[in-house]
Parts: sequence; structure tokens; C-alpha cells
Amino acid sequence: MATAAEHVIDVIFGRWRSQILAAGTELGVYDRLDRAAPRRAPELAAELGLDPTLLYRLLRAQAAIGLLAEDAAGGFVLTESGDLLRAGHPQSLAAMARLEEGPQHYALWKHLPAMVADGRQNAFLREFGHMAFDHTRADGDYAERFDQAMSSYSGAQAAQVLGALQGTDISDVRVFCDVAGGQGYMACALLEAYPHLSGIVLDLPDVVADPEALWAYRLGLEGRCRYVGGDMFKEVPQADAYGLKMILHDWNDEECVAILETIRRGAAGPARVFIMEHIVPGPETPHFAKLFDVHMMCWGSGQERTEAEYAELLRRAGWRMVAGHAAPGAVMGVIEGACD
Repeated sequence: MATAAEHVIDVIFGRWRSQILAAGTELGVYDRLDRAAPRRAPELAAELGLDPTLLYRLLRAQAAIGLLAEDAAGGFVLTESGDLLRAGHPQSLAAMARLEEGPQHYALWKHLPAMVADGRQNAFLREFGHMAFDHTRADGDYAERFDQAMSSYSGAQAAQVLGALQGTDISDVRVFCDVAGGQGYMACALLEAYPHLSGIVLDLPDVVADPEALWAYRLGLEGRCRYVGGDMFKEVPQADAYGLKMILHDWNDEECVAILETIRRGAAGPARVFIMEHIVPGPETPHFAKLFDVHMMCWGSGQERTEAEYAELLRRAGWRMVAGHAAPGAVMGVIEGACD
């Protein structure tokens, strides 16, 4: 077991590991390696236009943190972990690394002490002068990183949501609306898991404008899923149930209540809402949600919340809390609400 000092030192240097990992995604290193045939730094450097000596040192460090394996001749292969950083891997985490360790998000963290001192969150405003969503329109590099990372996150998140909902009866739901659902990954995962459902994906008009980018068309589900351009603060389509995956954590309490009130007004009658988020557990439980909450402090005006805090948001917006759902070991959960 590590001593207290060893634990603190490990945390201090944690950013070194994530930056060493991310450098490989930026330089395209992982995409030039595989699990079987070792490749040496000079050969890779020639292909990628890099310095062979410094590349070798980077590869050696990536091997030290378990992403690569080095043989006695200086050849490198991907480990199982490193394989997940190939852009072509079906569960690739490369885009996630490029966003979270990229220059825009990296710049936010230096503002953390000042935000805690003066009580004003949102390091995007401090660093760039506008909100994160506005920055996707102002900075093409950030827009690309953000869009690709959301797709990278979606696979793992959808699996956790489906796991959380196992055993939950949704046989009475015919039309499910994914609010601010992007390109529809979550909606399509639900349609595949529940064949009786039809889906609606609501997002801003420019998000849903290109059919080639939308998951329903990619998966052949366009007959059961339609896309609607709109603003969740103003109006949502009629449906029996609504999903909010990683949406409410972007906004402050008043904004969350406004979103939930809009959904309540748009419901076709009695309806259900499924809030899919990192749910903050009690003080006895270390949890990723408590770290993600500090990221949200930097990223914008939102936060991660406890089950009780989501129940209060539902109550204020005219819903009632039904249940909290979570799959064993998952970092995401689902808060279910209903209205009559």
C-alpha cells in the first residue's frame, strides 16, 4: 500500500501521464502501431515528420504508463490500453483525450483557485471571454475536438444508461424524445434496445441539418427516428417520455428548471423524463462525479448534482421524482421523473 507521501506525489504528477498520453493522439502515434509487429522510433518519425530521438523518449514514457510495450531492440507495440487510443478502434478514446487534454480545456484549469476564491465559476469566460458553446463557433479546432469527443463519450454513456434502465418497465412509452440529443446516438441505442419505440431527436437546427452525420441514417433507423431543429428552452415535440443525457449538468439551477418546464409543457399528456448524468453520491463514496463537478465549474455555469438535488429541480418544474437507477459499477445513473 502506498504511503501518504507516495499517494500525494502520484496525484501531483498525474497530469504528466495524461499529457504524455495525449501527445500520442495529437501526433498520430497510436494509429501507426498495432498489437503484434514492433516498430522503432526512427521508422515512425520518418512517416510522421517527427524528431526520432525525442519521439523515442515519448514512446518510452508511453510504455512506462502502460500504453505501449517496448522490446529489447527498441521496438514498440500497442498494449490493450493503448489500442483504445487508435482513432479507428470501435471504442476509441482518442477524441476524448484530444478534447480534455487539448489546449482549450487545459487552459481553463489555471483559473480554478481564483474561481474558488471569488465565488464566480466558468473559466471559459475568464480565458476566452465567452461561453463554451460560443467558443465552438469561434474556434474551429475546438469545434472539431468537441464534436468528436461527444461521439467518443456516447458509446460508453449509452451502455451505462441502458444498464441502469434494465428492469425498468417502459412498455407504455411509444414515442421517446431525446432533448438536445445531438446526432442521436443515445436515441438510436434506445431504439435498438426497445423495438417498440419510435424516436425524436431535438437539437439546434445546424446540429441536425446533415443526414450523413446523423446516427439514425447511419444505422438504418431513419424510419423510426426523426430529427427536429429547435431550442429546448422554447419548445419540445410531443412525446411520451423525454431523455436528457449529460444536458442538465451544463446549466445552473434556474436554467435547468426552465428546460424541465418546457418539456412539461410539451408533453402529450402524462409523461416521463429520464435525466442521465453522473449522480454525486454521499460523502462516504469516492466517485468520478465529484471530479467531473470541478471540470464543470471550469467549463461553464453548471454542476454535477446529487439525487436529492435533481429531485428538487423536478419538483420546481412540476414533475415528481419516481426513482434513481444505476448499473453496478457504472459512473453514470438515471433519475426518473413523471408528471400527470
